[in-house]
Amino acid sequence: MGRIDRRGFVVSLVNAGAAVAVDPAMAQNAAPQQPPRFGYAEVVARARGLATAPMTPAKPLPEPLARLDPGVASDIKFRPEKDFLASTGTRFRLEPIHLDPKSARSVTVNLIRDGIATPIPYSANLFDFGRAKFERPLPLNLGFAGFHLKFPMNQPASADDALVFTAASQFEFLGRGQRMGAMLRALSVNAGEANEEFPFFREFWVQIPGPNAARATVFALLDGESVTGAFSFQVAPGADSTLDVVATLFPRRIGGKFGLAPIVSMYLRGAGGTAMDFPPAAHSSDGLALRNGAGEWLWRPLRNPSEAERFEFLDRAPRGFGLAQRGRAFARFQDLEQAFEARPSYWIEPVGDWGEGHVELREQPAADINASNISAAWVANAQLEPDKPLNYAYRVFASMAPTPATPLGRVVDTFVSRPTDAGASGKRLRVDFSGGDLAYFLGDPSRVEVLATANNGRVVAATAAPNPHVKGFRATVDIEAAPGEAADVRVSLRAAGRTLTEVWTMPVEG
Repeated sequence: MGRIDRRGFVVSLVNAGAAVAVDPAMAQNAAPQQPPRFGYAEVVARARGLATAPMTPAKPLPEPLARLDPGVASDIKFRPEKDFLASTGTRFRLEPIHLDPKSARSVTVNLIRDGIATPIPYSANLFDFGRAKFERPLPLNLGFAGFHLKFPMNQPASADDALVFTAASQFEFLGRGQRMGAMLRALSVNAGEANEEFPFFREFWVQIPGPNAARATVFALLDGESVTGAFSFQVAPGADSTLDVVATLFPRRIGGKFGLAPIVSMYLRGAGGTAMDFPPAAHSSDGLALRNGAGEWLWRPLRNPSEAERFEFLDRAPRGFGLAQRGRAFARFQDLEQAFEARPSYWIEPVGDWGEGHVELREQPAADINASNISAAWVANAQLEPDKPLNYAYRVFASMAPTPATPLGRVVDTFVSRPTDAGASGKRLRVDFSGGDLAYFLGDPSRVEVLATANNGRVVAATAAPNPHVKGFRATVDIEAAPGEAADVRVSLRAAGRTLTEVWTMPVEG
C-alpha cells in the first residue's frame, strides 16, 4: 500500500462537501474556546448567588496588624513606583490601601485586561511601612482595605485622587482643586435606627483604561445582612468630576429601610460662633439642596442639633438632591489645615423614574470636626421582594458650584435671632438670596416681594431689601410659634407672580 498524502486527503474531504458529516460536539470541542469577558453581568450573577446564602463572618486581622498603634499604622503608604497601571500607558493610576487596625474586613481588588479579570496579589514590597515593624511576614492572602484611583486633574504630571474606596461601602471622588470632605455610600440600611446595618464591598474589579481614556470603570460586589448588590462606577475626572452609578440589589431577607445614593457629611457650626470658637465656622456641607419631581428647587440649611432629628421631604420621581458646601470664602473658616472652603458639593441626579418616596435628612449632635453627623438619602416606598431585584442608576457631581444648572436665585446665608423690636416675640429670620435675575431687580426693588409661610406657626411680618454685597436681596421674616413647638417655614422671593429664587425651608422653634 502506498503512502497517504495527508494534505491531499484533507482537500478531498473539503471538496466532498455534503458527503462528509461532522459531529457538532466534536467540532465545538475542536474549536479554540474563548474565555468569557468579565463585565457587570458577572457581578450581578455573583450578587444573586450571595443573596441565597448566609453572610460569612469577617476573618480576623493577623494579630500583629490588629494590635498595631493607629498612629504607627498611618505611616504605611503605597509605593508610587509600584503602581499597577503605570506600564499600561493610561493616565490613571491605581494604589491599593493597606489594612490597618480600624479595618473591619479585607477586600479583593482585580484588574480587567482584555475582558479577563485577575486579582492583585498582596505583597509587602508594595508598601513603605515607615515605623510599622512586624516580626513575621504578613500573610500572602491578606488583601487590601480599598484603593485610590488617581488622575492628573490639577497638573498634567500629577496623580490626584479621583475616586477612593475605603471602609465598608464608603467612597469619595473629587474634582480639580477639591479636598476630601463629605463622603458617599453605596447603600444605607435602617439609617439612624438601633438595627442599622453597614453593607460592605467584598470585591472590586477595575477595567484598565486606554492610553487616552478620560473615564475609568470600576465594578463592585456588595454584601450585607439584609441585601447584596452589584455596582458599576464610571468616573470622569475633571474640573467638576462626574460619577455614573448603576446598581442591582437582591434581598437576603425581607424588611428594612434602604437609603439609595446616601451622602454623609459634617456640620459643627456656621459663621458667627463665640470668640473662643476656632475655626469660627466648621462644616463640610452647609445645606441640603433638592429639586423635586414638580421642578421646585429647595434649600434646607444644616444644623448641629442638641439631639438627633430626622426630616422627610416627600416626593415622586425626584430630579435631584445633594449636600452642598456654599460657604467658599476662606475668611469664613480661617483654617489653614482643614480647607473647608475647598470641600466639594455632591449632587445626585436620578436616571429614570425612582417612583414615590422621600429624601431623608438626618442631623445628629456633633462635638468636633471628626463627627459624621449629617446624612441624606432617597428612601423609596417600594420594598425589595424575593426574586425581584431592584435596578436603578444615578449620576453624582463633585462640584464647587452651589447646585448645578438652576436658573434661580440661591440662598447664600441664613441668620436666626430674636426680634429687636420692643415687646416682640418669636424668631427673626434673615435669608440672603443671590444669583438668577435678582441683580436685574436691584434697579427697582419695590417689585420684589417675599412669599413666606409657617405651618404650625404664624408669619408676623415679611419684607425684602436690596443687599448689594451679594448682588441680591435679603428677606427678613418674623415667625411666632407656640413654646416648645416648631413651625415649618418656607421663604422665597418673587416678582409679578414669577418665582425668582429657590425655596428656603427649615423648622423654626418658638
